[in-house]
Amino acid sequence: MNRTMKGKVMIEGQELTISNPTKLLFPEMGITKAMYLQRLTALSPWLLKHCQDRYLTTIRYPDGVTGKSFYQKNCPAPTPAFVQTDEREGIHYVKLQSLPVLLWLGNLACLEFHASFDRISDRDHPTEWVLDIDPSLEEEPRIMEAASLVGELLESLGIASTPKTSGATGIQIIVPLIPDLTFDELRRIGEFVGTFLSNKYPRLFTIERLKKLRGDLIYIDYLQHYQGKTIIAPYSPRARNRATVSTPLYWEEVRRNVAITDFNLLNIEARLAQEGDLLDLVAPQPLRHILAFISGSKKGQSE
Repeated sequence: MNRTMKGKVMIEGQELTISNPTKLLFPEMGITKAMYLQRLTALSPWLLKHCQDRYLTTIRYPDGVTGKSFYQKNCPAPTPAFVQTDEREGIHYVKLQSLPVLLWLGNLACLEFHASFDRISDRDHPTEWVLDIDPSLEEEPRIMEAASLVGELLESLGIASTPKTSGATGIQIIVPLIPDLTFDELRRIGEFVGTFLSNKYPRLFTIERLKKLRGDLIYIDYLQHYQGKTIIAPYSPRARNRATVSTPLYWEEVRRNVAITDFNLLNIEARLAQEGDLLDLVAPQPLRHILAFISGSKKGQSE
């Protein structure tokens, strides 16, 4: 079929032009652009929820995951009338707030959706705290063990959290917050957690920023969580051959050593229908008392 074929569809009262619907975006999984847009539609209630009020960065793969890619922060042109943007430091970010906008981006072969940690409505007080558990090796059989140890430490501090696959190689630990702490204050908590675990498990963890100096250690990245930085959005696809999806997990699944590749565009809809959004299971919580505890501990050590 001609690669330049196009069709028009009506989505929530908006007309979208779909180009090259038979183009393979994930050849290994047999996922065409038309299938990809169907999967985005199924994911949209959750993906939109976690991208709303965020500055959005996408990664586009015009020829699918086996082709070249590029990051897109500025809103692509031409821009349909139903697409709204928000300007920040000269960049006009797409506001991902409806299914037509999501499918418009999907038709442009945006295969990954990265959302800012800070919200458009409040850049100073984050509504979640995130620790990125980042392996130094492309294949790391210890990643779930590492995530479990981080979760256990947080639990011992009275902090409830939800693990989430990155869809690539790592795990992110998400703590929903009552928004009264700044990013800098949360970094102090992250530094405490990372330092404690690196000292207790020196053959597993590191807080060394330079990848070339980490060896095979797993990096506890507490610095990524900051204004202007992004995270792969929950339920975003990843541009991987297996069409993986960034997926929140139960802690029991982490302890069972599930594989990141177990969750993909072909099965995520069934999981959501059965389990719902696991990020809703933990209520926003205060962490100011944790900050006070850490400050008290450091003061006691210096005396």
